[in-house]
Amino acid sequence: MAFWNRRKSIDLMQAGGDGPRLKATLSWYHLIALGVGAIVGTGILTLIGVGAGLAGPAVMISFALAGLVCACAALAYAELSTMMPQAGSAYTYSYAVLGELLAWIVGWSLILEYSLVVSAVAVGWSGYAVGFLTGLGIDLPTALTVGPHVAGGIVNLPAVFIIAIVTGLLLLGTRESATLNAVLVVIKVAALVAFVAIALPAFDSANFTPFMPNGFGAPFVQTGVMAAAAIIFFAFYGFDAISTAAEETKRPERDLAIGIVGSMLVCTALYLVVAATAIGARPVASFAESPEPLALILREMGQGTAAQWIAASAVIALPTVLLAFLFGQSRIFLGMARDGLLPTGLAKISGRGVPVVVTVFTAIVVAALAGVMRLDELASLANAGTLAAFAAVGVCLIVLRLRDPNRPRKFKAPLFWLVGAITIVGCIVFFLSLQTRTQFWFLVWNGAGLLVYFLWSARNARLAKAPQEAA
Repeated sequence: MAFWNRRKSIDLMQAGGDGPRLKATLSWYHLIALGVGAIVGTGILTLIGVGAGLAGPAVMISFALAGLVCACAALAYAELSTMMPQAGSAYTYSYAVLGELLAWIVGWSLILEYSLVVSAVAVGWSGYAVGFLTGLGIDLPTALTVGPHVAGGIVNLPAVFIIAIVTGLLLLGTRESATLNAVLVVIKVAALVAFVAIALPAFDSANFTPFMPNGFGAPFVQTGVMAAAAIIFFAFYGFDAISTAAEETKRPERDLAIGIVGSMLVCTALYLVVAATAIGARPVASFAESPEPLALILREMGQGTAAQWIAASAVIALPTVLLAFLFGQSRIFLGMARDGLLPTGLAKISGRGVPVVVTVFTAIVVAALAGVMRLDELASLANAGTLAAFAAVGVCLIVLRLRDPNRPRKFKAPLFWLVGAITIVGCIVFFLSLQTRTQFWFLVWNGAGLLVYFLWSARNARLAKAPQEAA
């Protein structure tokens, strides 16, 4: 069998014979909390301003388009994750369906996605934390609160700090961190509901005119509804972190589908309501450039105390996104290390059932990125990696249905061909709507990844040494 086309056996994955296992400690409510914790975060608390700056009030359409594509991807994830309940997410599905080379590209793209998401959220958290402290009369020096892209900035220490705290929490154990995550998610959702309740009375329909000042946009056009959707996509895709927890789920055949689909439904409804309220309360131009747009809107309404509470809730609860994605990133690394495509030493599991080495390694990388890079650049490049992974999952859904239609499926995506097609086409269009430099650096990243694969990973892969385990 050609090395690039080697495929993992789904039967062996379902049998669980893949080295030391992670502890199964999570139930469906943990997974919904993990998904909501990952989805509701920087996207709505911070990037709503970036998206509104690109699309104007029509950012509402951007949210709907991004939500549609992500909903279809979520259905595909739900089907595949219940068939292959193993750490690794889209990388694992691609290895079993599309072959080793494409799986490597997907895994390498996921490394980009998860690393940059954690970094971007840490930067977003820093913006709210600095604003919150300023409201308390504590002014931190600019040199230590922003990266070198801002005049006078050196390193974003608050972003580095929060990554260190969340990493320590993850090292305590999966169930412990998931339980705290659930509590913080309740705080975060309550804060958004409070924002709607306070800002809604100030709703002014005049703020929705002109509704689409920059047009709808199209591939290669970097303003308008499509460009905003390509960025706002960042706000939705935390649900894929749930699929990385497949191995740690007590009843994956039931709970994964509930967690993935349930968290998407909750968050899509919440996003549309919050976005409409924000735009109705204040003109888009007044908050498009703010690192803490929801708090700014409340302050401009004369609700200083409420703004401080929103900032406080973001400071408290945004780390749920960090937790979910650091969790997911470490499991992607774990899956690739188990398969021999990364050094196997990364796959070591502690007595608490945690991959310690890879969790600490991941934290160091993302902290370095968060310390020096801008939020919009991080989010845009993270989206490129995610779009590649989601498109691959859409392809996997269709290919596996056609190749192996009789294989038992605990959850079946409805209208699989339409769900897969919307996922694939939507991801391609969104990718083409990203900034040109983002597309360029994504290709550079994957070019470097292919060098690693051909020079080292291809011949050290587990299937190269044990071809009997291939499909």
